[in-house]
Amino acid sequence: MAGRLQPVLAGVVTALVGFASSFTVVLAGLRAVGASDAQAASGLLVLCVAAGLCAVWLGLRHRLPMAIAWSTPGAALLVATGPVPGGWPAAVGAFLVAGLLIVAAGLVPALGRAVAAIPAPIASAMLAGVLLPLCTAPVRALIEVPRLAGPVVLTWLVLHRFARRWAVPAALAVAAVMIALTTPGSGPDRLDLAPAVVLTEPAWTVSAVVGLALPLFLVTMAAQNVPGTAVLAGYGYQAPLGSALRVTGLATALGAPAGGHAVNLAAITAALAAGPDAHPDPDRRWIASVTAGVGMALLGLGAGAATALVLLSPPILVEAVAGLALLGALAGAVSAAVADPDAREAAVVTFVVTASGVSLLGVGGAFWGLVAGWLMLLLFRRRGAGHPADGDPPAGTDRPDGEAAESDRIAPAHAS
Repeated sequence: MAGRLQPVLAGVVTALVGFASSFTVVLAGLRAVGASDAQAASGLLVLCVAAGLCAVWLGLRHRLPMAIAWSTPGAALLVATGPVPGGWPAAVGAFLVAGLLIVAAGLVPALGRAVAAIPAPIASAMLAGVLLPLCTAPVRALIEVPRLAGPVVLTWLVLHRFARRWAVPAALAVAAVMIALTTPGSGPDRLDLAPAVVLTEPAWTVSAVVGLALPLFLVTMAAQNVPGTAVLAGYGYQAPLGSALRVTGLATALGAPAGGHAVNLAAITAALAAGPDAHPDPDRRWIASVTAGVGMALLGLGAGAATALVLLSPPILVEAVAGLALLGALAGAVSAAVADPDAREAAVVTFVVTASGVSLLGVGGAFWGLVAGWLMLLLFRRRGAGHPADGDPPAGTDRPDGEAAESDRIAPAHAS
């Protein structure tokens, strides 16, 4: 009996951790690009249901523990991008385009390979630049609302040391308690706690497609789908990436009018369903991902209550919880960005331009950071091909520390 329940319990934990650790990032992102409170709650609901249905379908079809989640880096990208020309309808149109691009990557292997060929330092630096503004929120919250933020951050620190997977959910629970103790009245009456789908007719603008849809597609692929496949491979599973891209891309496109920005292969929570803690027998672990899918869909029914919690709290406190959830992803992205000495300066340029939040021609900093990094990489590689920099050993010789130069080495991407 214990053996039968083990993957089910692992699936429940996967769903709870996946939802509680980053739903605040999703709500912050949707509201940043123009969603109303009801539209943001609708987006969270459809993301939960879409991710759950995809996990159930893929798990039953392939008998593999393919956990599915929303794109947390993509939600952070929405926060960094802010309002787009054309408002919320244009953002919805960008979500739809991003979904279709993911489907195309699943149908056309060359497109998927082209995304995977983006140098990891550049992709990781762009992700780090996107995450940085949110990750500074806990510091700002400690200054602006110390009585609320202090217990939240302290809880996160303690559990991050002793029970890491529960650190963010526990911090969120403490935040909810602090909000309840300090909020007068019975709560907001602006939002119906019952789940409701709010549809928006998509609109398309060039700036939204270039500045939001394309970076959202790239971030979701590079920071979620590619490392999600790597996590499964690390546990001995050969994930059918094409099938996963087609299913999650279609779910993203269908969910876009209701406010869903992107669903994809899980990366961090994938280990909870694919690892030995889910079941000693690898052939039984798919039950965990299917259970997680059912749990995630059911958690979507609480989207209205989750949004109400966000409305009750000071915005900086919500951002602080989101920032705590993303610190690990930021650390991984920074580490991968600077791992290759030959691409380090290009990665730093990508990071600085992306984190600056600049907007040019209606296009946000993530796109321009990617462009700037590519140009720097091309410039320095061309210069280095003919004339090694002063103090650098010639190509093909050993470095002083005994490591050969590897200008084309690509570090693995890191996910949230």
